[in-house]
Amino acid sequence: MSLGLKSNSPYTQGWYTPKHPKKYVGDITKIRYMSSWELKFNQFLDNNPNILQWSSEPVAIPYLKPTDKRTHRYFPDYWIKYRTKHDTIVQAIVEVKPKKQTQRSRARNPKRKLYEDLTYAVNVAKWAAATAWCKERGLEFKIVTENGIFR
Repeated sequence: MSLGLKSNSPYTQGWYTPKHPKKYVGDITKIRYMSSWELKFNQFLDNNPNILQWSSEPVAIPYLKPTDKRTHRYFPDYWIKYRTKHDTIVQAIVEVKPKKQTQRSRARNPKRKLYEDLTYAVNVAKWAAATAWCKERGLEFKIVTENGIFR
C-alpha cells in the first residue's frame, strides 16, 4: 500500500484531530499516534475518499507472548473500511510497523541481535493471533511499513 508521502523520522507522538470526523468510528478527541508514520497514516485515512470509515486501536486481541508464555493483549493500530478499485467494500485491521521489526535481525552486535530477534518473535506472535482473529470475523490483516507509507 503506497501512500506517496515523503519519508520522516518515526519518533514523534501526539493526538490527531481529523478533518473528516464523520469517517472516524469512536471518540475523535482520543486519536493517538505513536510515531510520525502513524500520523501520516492517520492523514491518509482521513483524507482518502476510498476510506469509508476508520478507527485507531479499536480492539484488543489476546496472544501468547513467546518470551514469558503468558497471554497478553495486542492492540492493532487501525481498523479500516475501504472501497477497492473494483468497488468492493473491505474491512481490515492494520498495523503500522518499521520494516526492521517485520524481519529477523541482521545486527552483528549480539545484544542488539537478541533484542531485535525477541521483538520480532513477539510481533510474529501478535500477527498470528491477529490473522486468526480477523479470519474468524471476515476481515483482512495487513502490516504497513515505511516502504508502503513513503513510497
